[in-house]
Amino acid sequence: MTDYSNIPDSFYRVSIKALVLDEQGRFLLLRESDDSWSFPGGGYDYADKSPREALVREIREEMSVEILTMDEHPSYLIVAKNADGLPQANIFYKTTLKNLEFTPNEECQEVRFFTSEEALKLKAFANVPEFCKQYKN
Repeated sequence: MTDYSNIPDSFYRVSIKALVLDEQGRFLLLRESDDSWSFPGGGYDYADKSPREALVREIREEMSVEILTMDEHPSYLIVAKNADGLPQANIFYKTTLKNLEFTPNEECQEVRFFTSEEALKLKAFANVPEFCKQYKN
């Protein structure tokens, strides 16, 4: 069992997520190797100079896809527990991708667009239903 006693009460893991929308306002999710769905993006690491830089890195690592545009400022902030049960702040930037021709790997087996109603029926990371509570498409 992991000892979390050295983590301050105010600790939040920060994750930067891409909000990729299609013409109907549906959002893009990735299916990982354990069949759980999540938003593209990931952890804001110490080496990242900015949240936007972190998102570029994460999309490249997860999907091997290039970001075309990204909003200057975040669109959503969602708080949910991560897989370890720790609170995680998820910062969403509206993003467009060059294409969806991803390279399959553990973090990205499939990509699809979903409405909030459809996403709520998925086996998904905790940030997905929390996002669906705020997002109206």
